[in-house]
Amino acid sequence: MQHLDITVISQAISWLKQQPVWLCTVLNTYGSSPRSPGALLAATRSGDYCGSLSGGCVEEDFLRRVAAGEYQAASQVIRYGEGGLEPNVALPCGGVLDVLIEYLPAGDDNISYLTKIAGALDGHHALVKRLVLPDACHSLELTGFASATQVERHGQQITLNIAAAPRLLIAGLSSVALYCADFASSLGFDVLVCENRPEALDNFAPQLRPGVTLLRQFPAKFIEDGGCHANTAIVALTHDPRMDDLTLMEAIHTPAFYIGAMGSLRNSARRRQRLQQIAEFSPQELERIHAPIGLPLGSKTPAEIALAVMADIVQQKNRTAARPFSPEELRVPGAEAPDAAPPAH
Repeated sequence: MQHLDITVISQAISWLKQQPVWLCTVLNTYGSSPRSPGALLAATRSGDYCGSLSGGCVEEDFLRRVAAGEYQAASQVIRYGEGGLEPNVALPCGGVLDVLIEYLPAGDDNISYLTKIAGALDGHHALVKRLVLPDACHSLELTGFASATQVERHGQQITLNIAAAPRLLIAGLSSVALYCADFASSLGFDVLVCENRPEALDNFAPQLRPGVTLLRQFPAKFIEDGGCHANTAIVALTHDPRMDDLTLMEAIHTPAFYIGAMGSLRNSARRRQRLQQIAEFSPQELERIHAPIGLPLGSKTPAEIALAVMADIVQQKNRTAARPFSPEELRVPGAEAPDAAPPAH
């Protein structure tokens, strides 16, 4: 879903060069609904659209209303489903959707506005977006990473926390890695697995669940090339010192909120010593590494170890989200003046 949202914003930016765009965001869902809060759709008056509000249930009605000249206010909220638009547009699944509609005239100001949102969805930073109906968005501010897009509504005031979905980067395939990938996918993480060892690929790659991205390359190289944002957890799960150590050496230079490596207390102590001697890690850098990895659950099986790992990652993610970020942490390249509000539409 996160990749779809980036596609929606990118297409809207392209359209804004020549024509106005209606940007829709699902605010709330009640009952059965195929899209979650934060889901996006962008549309033009000619009927072109990208994204989805309901998986096809209401898009036709929305596009018809846009073509008829409705939704000209800078921002408004409409409801689909019971108690919504008249004549009532029912969702076959029986759910109810509240949708924020922003009318964005063509031009550079709104292109800049959506470019900043695209940066948040792509993991470069996280934003708090604020608006008061029926006016245009008046504030985009940098904030700490929490999780995927979150929505709050109090009367006419709407606040959206916009960020990339949390990412799990698994360095190397193993039986524990397979369970971690499964658990992380279920928890809403964007899961990437880096593996270039032929024997590991032959043994484990066919068992990866759909939706997990397999990158056939050395994990340290992927990290070095900028594959991690601040909402990323990096875990080395191979027991291969060369792969695990090099992963940690690169991971320490990223803003990842979690860095961990599998191993016993003895092996973890030896790894710390190697990293201190070879990579000259400082005590503060070594402190960032969770090793032995995971919460102390007394885990024995690969599934139990993976559960302990993901529990530790989720705990750290939520703890990181709860604390305020310093100005230095929020100073993100390419996100200058994020609090500049777009003009009234």
